Amino acid sequence: MTNRIAELRKTRRMSQAELADAVGVTRQTIISLESGRYNASLLLAHRIAQYFELTIEDIFLFEEGESE
Repeated sequence: MTNRIAELRKTRRMSQAELADAVGVTRQTIISLESGRYNASLLLAHRIAQYFELTIEDIFLFEEGESE
C-alpha cells in the first residue's frame, strides 16, 4: 500500500511533527507511514483523511494484487 501523506503534508508546508500533533500520533509514526514501513490503522487513516478533507481512498492507495 502506498500513500500520499508526504505530498499532502508538503503542499500545506507542514512538518512531520505538526501533522503528528494534528492527528494524535508521534512524528516517528508519520515518518514510518511516509516511508511505507507502517500501514495506518483504520482509525488513523480516518483521522488523516479528515484532517486533509479527503477520503481514505484519496490518500491510501491499495495496489492491485496486494495482500495485507
